[in-house]
Amino acid sequence: MKLTIVAGARPNFMKIAPITHAIQKAQSEGIDISFRLVHTGQHYDKKMSGDFFEQLNIPEPDNNLEVGSGSQSEQTANIMVRFEKELLENPCDVVLVVGDVTSTMACTIVAKKLGIKVAHVEAGIRSFDMSMPEEVNRLVTDSITDYFFTTSEVANDNLKKAGVEEGIFFVGNTMIDTLNANLGKLERPEVLSENAIEDKEYLLLTMHRPANVDAEEKLATTLNEIARCSQGKKVVFPIHPRTRKVLEGLSLSLDNFVFCEALGYQQFIYLVKNAFGILTDSGGIQEESTVLGVPCLTLRDNTERPETCTVGTNELIGTNPANIAPAMELLMAGKWKNGGVPELWDGKSAERIVSKLIELHVPCEQPS
Repeated sequence: MKLTIVAGARPNFMKIAPITHAIQKAQSEGIDISFRLVHTGQHYDKKMSGDFFEQLNIPEPDNNLEVGSGSQSEQTANIMVRFEKELLENPCDVVLVVGDVTSTMACTIVAKKLGIKVAHVEAGIRSFDMSMPEEVNRLVTDSITDYFFTTSEVANDNLKKAGVEEGIFFVGNTMIDTLNANLGKLERPEVLSENAIEDKEYLLLTMHRPANVDAEEKLATTLNEIARCSQGKKVVFPIHPRTRKVLEGLSLSLDNFVFCEALGYQQFIYLVKNAFGILTDSGGIQEESTVLGVPCLTLRDNTERPETCTVGTNELIGTNPANIAPAMELLMAGKWKNGGVPELWDGKSAERIVSKLIELHVPCEQPS
């Protein structure tokens, strides 16, 4: 069985790492399975991609399509043209895509037009917000996918409601596989020691979504409100390139904010694990904070990961800065809810995925 695994952006790398390791384990057991790893180059900054390959022990890509930046349409078109050439030169049985970035959708379309089966890891998650490019990517990908590897029963239900009748496999969350595998390898980032910040005595902030960062006035109001409500705790803010561009045009006095560059995976997860609380508009951080039991205030009006709210430590605060104060008051008073870990988020999801693909595509030896 020949797989082509696609990674394009930072969130993808945490999801593919355990899958590559599970395949390598199957190979060591004599199973006829191999893979080519294709990096589309959608994220091309070293901190956004290269460091992740090193820290997560992901093999060097067999091909980097190097599509670089551009509009949604430009990136989609460039990925499709270059990925089609990749598949024509290196045929495979299944293309495996993960998540919901532009690369996920573009490579799925190319594979299906070439008559190749597609497996989508993290299928079925929905925000029901069509203003999010990721939601469009999810809908298009899942409309033509063959094998749906899901993270929750909610995702299963979303697929069934959309008319999917077969090929749904509830396997859990590969992001948590990577998290569990790296908990013993975390590195305390220098930004903490350089600023004399103790563990559990800081807030972690990440923001990059257009609804929060594209309008200068709203971004300024949001940051000022977080600073006002943080009761003197330092706010550690690794800055996404998108957010940095907007911040450069602002004149803000945020004395308790500590800004830093994007961090490698093991340094960033250290920040997540040891934060007093987290404010974010990320999808993945909602999942990681839930498993680590860290309070998470999500600055979004919806989430495609509702189990982090119903089971975990996450709460939707919304994009209105006026909602920050009451949520922060609960957090700072130590009255945040306790959470649990969603079903099958146990670190074995990649093993389930690879076992199912082998069952579907590797012929059993016939008795002699």
